This record gives sequence, C-alpha cells and structure tokens, in this order.
Amino acid sequence: MRSIAIEIPNIPGEHEIEVDVKINGVKTSYNYKVEIFKWEDCGLENTTDRVECIKRIVSDYDEKWELTHIGMPTDEFIPITFQKKSEKSELV
Repeated sequence: MRSIAIEIPNIPGEHEIEVDVKINGVKTSYNYKVEIFKWEDCGLENTTDRVECIKRIVSDYDEKWELTHIGMPTDEFIPITFQKKSEKSELV
C-alpha cells in the first residue's frame, strides 16, 4: 500500500499540510503544499496550451518539492499538490 486518502476541509486558497504517520511503530512526517495556479498567469493563447503551462509550472517549481497530484482544472485555475522531498530514506 503506497497511499491512503485523508479528507481535507474544502477551504478555498492555498494550503500547507503536515501529516504525521506511525507505521509499525516508526513515526514519519510528510509535508504537502496545495497551490492554485491561474491560467491567465501562463499567458495562454488558447486552452490547448494548458498542458504546456502545467509542464512549465512543475519544472520551474522549487526543487525541494515534487509533484504529487494535479487537481481538477476549472476555466480559471488548476490546483496542484506538491510533497516536500525527504532528506532521509523513506519506508517502502
């Protein structure tokens, strides 16, 4: 099992989430960041350019964070979730 779902309150805007998990008695912390990116900030000519916009957002993002999830886009924005990279070895 690589993932579990945790319900997060539907609060508008960006979020920083810290999750502490204990697996087989070993406590591990995970940090997530949900950010809202507006399509207009990409200077799109048309909606077919949205994939290129997402690629640019992810590739230009802080290298301490990795892509975890791309949310459901709207006409105005797309929510993207990043997980902070761990400096220690992770449980598999």
